Amino acid sequence: MMTKVLFVCMGNICRSPSAEGVFRRLVEEAGLSDAIGVDSAGTHDYHVGEAPDARAQAAARKRGYEVSHCIARQVKAEDFRDFDLILAMDWENLSALQQRCPKIYHHKLMLLMRFANEFEEATIPDPYYGGVDGFSKVLDYIEDACQGVLELVRKRVLQYQAA
Repeated sequence: MMTKVLFVCMGNICRSPSAEGVFRRLVEEAGLSDAIGVDSAGTHDYHVGEAPDARAQAAARKRGYEVSHCIARQVKAEDFRDFDLILAMDWENLSALQQRCPKIYHHKLMLLMRFANEFEEATIPDPYYGGVDGFSKVLDYIEDACQGVLELVRKRVLQYQAA
């Protein structure tokens, strides 16, 4: 049984594809690619079909992550059913997800930074309108939180395998 994680920001071209790239590598390094699925999406359709922002790609590449394969898409109704964790980057996107999500799946919706261990920030700021440094800071937060997500998901996977 596969555990599936969806990362969500507004347009799916900065934060959520960055989180997808970071988490995908962590999953691969942990040898769990067959047990953990990873994707990203946006709450809005502003950039559907586009590759991640060039600044996000450059910041990710500097740290050894590849996100160029990510293509922006909007959250679909079936995502609420199909994913086990749906992790929003900020309060605005969490609220948008809560409004669209059937009540039965609300337990899957959380802020990504809930899983951070090093940083105390509640949300990951949108770097889109800022400078290059913002993309680096976003990756700092994402790397921290994704480690926490991996710890949780690894436990779920081991429980499924033991059952």
